Amino acid sequence: MRAAVAISVVTLAACASAAPEVTQAGFSPDYRGIETRLLDGELVNFRVAMTGNRSAQDVDAYARCAAAQYTLIRGYGFLRHVRTTTERANGLITADAVYTISPAIPAGSKTIDAEVTVADCGRSRIPTV
Repeated sequence: MRAAVAISVVTLAACASAAPEVTQAGFSPDYRGIETRLLDGELVNFRVAMTGNRSAQDVDAYARCAAAQYTLIRGYGFLRHVRTTTERANGLITADAVYTISPAIPAGSKTIDAEVTVADCGRSRIPTV
């Protein structure tokens, strides 16, 4: 159990950094913030913004990391992706994403394990809430 706690603390510390860092050949993301809104019970909206992305997949990952950490903060273990829309203007890309969160594995094909996702975000240096 101690090892799991230590890993979680290290992972969360890695996620907390929002400083731009070159991680892959010329990839230098600048994470510009996360806005979280509870829509209804277990339905949550995440708005994120960034620059320096390679594709819309990078901003999708940022929103997913925010959603996974939020899920853990709420004491739940799983989330399901509902939808994400992205926009680009003046070099800034934004995502407006909606997820459901739940304590048990929800039905559906887009089920996400929050703990595993937050660990992946830490390894990828993607910040969370």
